[in-house]
Amino acid sequence: MNVYIASDFHLKFVEKAEDIERRERVIDFLDSIKDDADLLILNGDIFDLWFVWKKFIIKGYFPLLFKLKQLREKGVRIVFIAGNHDFWFRNFLTGTLGIEVYENDFCETIDGVKTFVSHGDKYTSNDLRYQIFRSMIRNKFIMWIFGNLHPDIALNIGKAMSRTSRRQQVSDGSLKKRECGLIQFAKEKLNETDLVILGHSHLPKIERYENGIYANAGDWINNSSYLKMTNGKIELLDYK
Repeated sequence: MNVYIASDFHLKFVEKAEDIERRERVIDFLDSIKDDADLLILNGDIFDLWFVWKKFIIKGYFPLLFKLKQLREKGVRIVFIAGNHDFWFRNFLTGTLGIEVYENDFCETIDGVKTFVSHGDKYTSNDLRYQIFRSMIRNKFIMWIFGNLHPDIALNIGKAMSRTSRRQQVSDGSLKKRECGLIQFAKEKLNETDLVILGHSHLPKIERYENGIYANAGDWINNSSYLKMTNGKIELLDYK
């Protein structure tokens, strides 16, 4: 079985030149795995902001959504795990595209490997402000208000929220400091599972411990990195 894991594309609905280049690179990557992948796991922050209204979707994301639809038609199973930028879900991904959506984590035994996947933003260290912010923006009432605003107004607010979320994470230290909480969580989680896969830190790596493996797919802003699991063996790769 061939499993691909990627996170932190941070695709934007209003694009500058570098955003267009990143989006095209992502589309090329997904196209390159269409005849090989059995399972694609998108581990959060695929979109820099995600929301679906009752009758509208964000048109800037159409190229990626169309590519995901093509992968599903090829028989690729797709799992989407919420990140800290894309978590307000209705039924478009599940109902229209046939994607499995998980709000917190995904657990499954894959080729005999007990696997736990989560974006990881819940597990960062020294990040109390973000944890408070996270609880607020996932509040059902806040989501209801956002969904009843005109999309243009809502997206302007969403852009400001996205920038605020990013500033709050970085203000508590470097990416290395943020990653400390992820590694500690992974080490503890490996007492009950074989493989822990996280994202969020933008730091691609595979660490092997006595009781299992911690892997991070990295990001597509600086690294264009992803994980591939073949017959239970995981490796870290770069898309060129």
